[in-house]
Amino acid sequence: MKLLLTGGAGYIGSHTCVELLNKNIDVVVLDNLSNSSELALERVKAITNKDVTFVKGDIRDQECLRTIFSDHEIEGVIHFAGLKAVGESNELPLEYYDNNITGTIKLLQVMREFNCTNLIFSSSATVYGNPQTLPITEDFPLSVTNPYGRTKLMIEDILRDFYKANPKWNIVLLRYFNPVGAHQSGLIGEDPNGIPNNLLPFISQVAIGRLEKLRIFGDDYETPDGTGVRDYIHVVDLARGHVAALQKLKLSSGLNIYNLGSGSGYSVLQMVNSFSTITGREIPYEIVGRREGDIASCYADSTKAKNDLNWQTKYDLEDICKDAWNWQTKNPQGYKI
Repeated sequence: MKLLLTGGAGYIGSHTCVELLNKNIDVVVLDNLSNSSELALERVKAITNKDVTFVKGDIRDQECLRTIFSDHEIEGVIHFAGLKAVGESNELPLEYYDNNITGTIKLLQVMREFNCTNLIFSSSATVYGNPQTLPITEDFPLSVTNPYGRTKLMIEDILRDFYKANPKWNIVLLRYFNPVGAHQSGLIGEDPNGIPNNLLPFISQVAIGRLEKLRIFGDDYETPDGTGVRDYIHVVDLARGHVAALQKLKLSSGLNIYNLGSGSGYSVLQMVNSFSTITGREIPYEIVGRREGDIASCYADSTKAKNDLNWQTKYDLEDICKDAWNWQTKNPQGYKI
């Protein structure tokens, strides 16, 4: 089977490349490198000792997409490509709608042209908005609190409508919770542009000395210590979830939705303290105001993925912190040389 991975040079995409290649699944990566590095794919080759076909391009460029489908016998697509920062989406909503929604529509149009009917879409737990109860199951009401989440929910709606009109397609929507950590080799990991939007790379960069201190957005939430609670899932576990989802596509099973999370919630301060304990590094921080679009608590019930996909997480919070720190110490400037 040969798969196209849009955004495959990014954080989640590169880790998924490793898991796919280790299963002898060929991959073609399309990435515009706006928030990723081609060096990540070279590292993927080093880890797996297998080749990755890379095309630099944008999912909104349909001629580029047509060339890929013409040159390669693509049997399915894992669609990672998209802008993904909650805070930034509040400042740049048009850019988020254009990139995420327009890009997905153009991708679907070309897939239809080439009769490629298998798709795994990277959705997000943000589609649940501010949940009334926890843990979150796939049948919870859907709502959003920021433009990033709105793009994910709108794409899900587009895919539901598209599937209804094209029932021969096989579509899996994977709702990620909070991916963290890095590959155990320390060769690939999360390397955001500028100031990190996500918690763990921010903590790691403070610990390594790239940043002075962590900013914690709000300490007045209705949580045990007042800071936001999230479900942190090791990125390798998340990558394994995509491999498991591929089995669903092979069964011609229609449209399916799965949460991919650890099932446990940790507060920001718990993460800071755990990382500090495991690495032996102090993490200075300051409390600042809440960030628009954030919610108090969010963690998953992933029973459906366990039952349907035979998938569950293998790595715990200690593994997450150790692997994130291993990546950061081996790559203090990320992929920048």
